[in-house]
Amino acid sequence: MVRLVPLLLLLLLPGLCFAQSTQKLFHIERSKNKNEVHYDARLDKDGQLDAKEPVVVYWLLPNGKRSTLSWLERSQAYGFKVTKDKSGEFWRMVIVPAKNRPIKLYVRDGKARAEGKINGFDVFLQKLYINTTEGALIPTVNYIDLIGIDVRTGEKRSERVKP
Repeated sequence: MVRLVPLLLLLLLPGLCFAQSTQKLFHIERSKNKNEVHYDARLDKDGQLDAKEPVVVYWLLPNGKRSTLSWLERSQAYGFKVTKDKSGEFWRMVIVPAKNRPIKLYVRDGKARAEGKINGFDVFLQKLYINTTEGALIPTVNYIDLIGIDVRTGEKRSERVKP
């Protein structure tokens, strides 16, 4: 029996080494309800951003369950586009709620990072808070708060953006 344990470990470990994983990048909170939109980095077996699908997005409900975004939510409200930078050293991400705020994605020391700008400072993006007023068909965005941690100093940074 004792000899069987190391053999089983050897058989199981290769499968674990090739498993993909995700790491949280940032999320969106909304005034409408407690549902959050989460953006996670998808890492390949080497711990780098997955070339086919570097970012996954999903609803995180108050009960802790995940739910997929609808086509309309992805295309009009919370979707994103990710492209590899020409240098090959990082990815560029643009999200629908903040189209004019590109995000730089990369992995450093095993940690996936979403780096952007808040009030001119380079920050690790943590969250966006979107305040809306419900309308007949679609809500009106009153403002978006951008929140992150200063890359150099570790200070919390925030900025309110109005449409």
